[in-house]
Amino acid sequence: MHELSIAMGIVKIAETETKKAAKTSVERIELEIGSMAGVELDSLEYVWETAVKNTVLEKAKLVIDFKKGKARCLECETVYPMKKMYDSCPECKSYFKDILQGKELRVKSLEVI
Repeated sequence: MHELSIAMGIVKIAETETKKAAKTSVERIELEIGSMAGVELDSLEYVWETAVKNTVLEKAKLVIDFKKGKARCLECETVYPMKKMYDSCPECKSYFKDILQGKELRVKSLEVI
């Protein structure tokens, strides 16, 4: 379960940023996670409480901004939703694409107090 290591990485980012701001805790943390980032949201939420115990995130409200996959076909320029990494263009059936959204895994914002 790599979601625990992801959660621990988020804790490290939050602790670093909280220290930079000369604050002691985080009131709210917003994450941006894409459907193709390889993160099981249920698993992340399951390990979250354990990962943040005795850290600056212990009392923080967790908000997840989930991004669905979206791509642009490099052959016909069609923008289309993606469910899997290897989806083809629904118009021309090409597999050549630019992934526009869905691979995100980042801390979008922290509200420190």
